[in-house]
Amino acid sequence: MGDAVSRYELVIFDFDGTLADSAAWMMRAVNPMARRYGFKTVTNEEIEMLRGRSTREVIRYLGVSPWKLPLIARAGKKLMAADAHTIPLFPETARMLRALHAAGVKIAVVSSNSEAVIRRVLGEELGDLISLYACGASLFGKARKFKQVTARGVSRDKVICIGDETRDIEAARAVGLDCGAVGWGYAKPSILAQHQPTVSFATMSEIISYVSASSPAVGGD
Repeated sequence: MGDAVSRYELVIFDFDGTLADSAAWMMRAVNPMARRYGFKTVTNEEIEMLRGRSTREVIRYLGVSPWKLPLIARAGKKLMAADAHTIPLFPETARMLRALHAAGVKIAVVSSNSEAVIRRVLGEELGDLISLYACGASLFGKARKFKQVTARGVSRDKVICIGDETRDIEAARAVGLDCGAVGWGYAKPSILAQHQPTVSFATMSEIISYVSASSPAVGGD
């Protein structure tokens, strides 16, 4: 028998809503952005309702013109860069990243956010656990970033993408990668389940167990 190996060699994480708890920042920022760029302002009740909708449905509900999406994204990145010091990680993020790294699993981050902001929120120690950053993805442009990350020698059946929105699932599926959906981020577990991720996670401990679960290596005695 060969030595046991982890189920996955590479985990590609989304950042906001998956590793970082940026929900409070988003709730503060959305209506000023709406007034600036001419889309619908929302109440806290509407935000909660929209958590049960897909990313594309949210865009339609807000009345955001497709041509404005890049402008809004750029403005949002600037605002978040100024507020990075106010954005916390989820309580279990550090333990999870350390555990995956200790298990020999490579970690990447693919995000619409900037690498500078992500590194600032993670801090030096955790930031150095990330093997690759592929940042600045457009709202529906993560599939291209996933291709860039997986072009570096890891077999696609040994890669899983983990995020908190329906667009994360769509992007992973588009390039033939497994996808995990987390239940503590922006989108509600019910809408994520409708998009049929490979696996759903209720806690970060479940990610550690699932990703690093042993499977027999090919070959050996």
